[in-house]
Amino acid sequence: MEPMTAPRPGRRLHPWPIRIMHWVNAAAMIVMILSGIGIYNDEAILGWVFFPHWLLLGSWAAEHLLWHFAAMWVLVFNGLLYLLYGLLTGRFRRKLLPISGREAVADVRDALRFKLAHEDLTVYNSVQKLLYIGVILAAILQVVSGIAIWKPVQFSGLTALFGDFQGARLAHFLGMAGIVGFLFVHVALALLVPRTLAAMVTGGPVVPEERT
Repeated sequence: MEPMTAPRPGRRLHPWPIRIMHWVNAAAMIVMILSGIGIYNDEAILGWVFFPHWLLLGSWAAEHLLWHFAAMWVLVFNGLLYLLYGLLTGRFRRKLLPISGREAVADVRDALRFKLAHEDLTVYNSVQKLLYIGVILAAILQVVSGIAIWKPVQFSGLTALFGDFQGARLAHFLGMAGIVGFLFVHVALALLVPRTLAAMVTGGPVVPEERT
């Protein structure tokens, strides 16, 4: 008679490293956005787009830059840890792949009608997968274009990828706009399914080992 073995215990849907990195990323992004639009206002790329002073983080150019650079290093190092964790543990592969085009169209349609179902928190729908992949790519664009703006002479090769210095600034601004759009949609979806927000605080349900 073979000895009985105890089943392997599961883990929380969102392990504690993911939860910590998620909220650190969120805080750093907000600081960078609010200080970044202050930097933008100092020399607007699009002359018809300006942001109200009450929305800015910092009262003048130097303060905007100080806040932006402080949050930049937090976002870069925390974001790098997030990418390494997601790749090395296979979390990205399990959570974000595959993506079905037909399901994505149906999920986007349901989301626009505020009828997107999400009973199983352990499985991301196509809208979530596309949003997470998109914001990761946008964050990478922000880092590359940000370095090109920060040190345009030292990293002239990066600056050349965007055409010139102003091209890098425009790419940086558009990347920020994409991240802001992601945050609005992300928060809206979290409000539609509040359990997803609670799961990112508590860790969510316990998932069998083979699905974590």
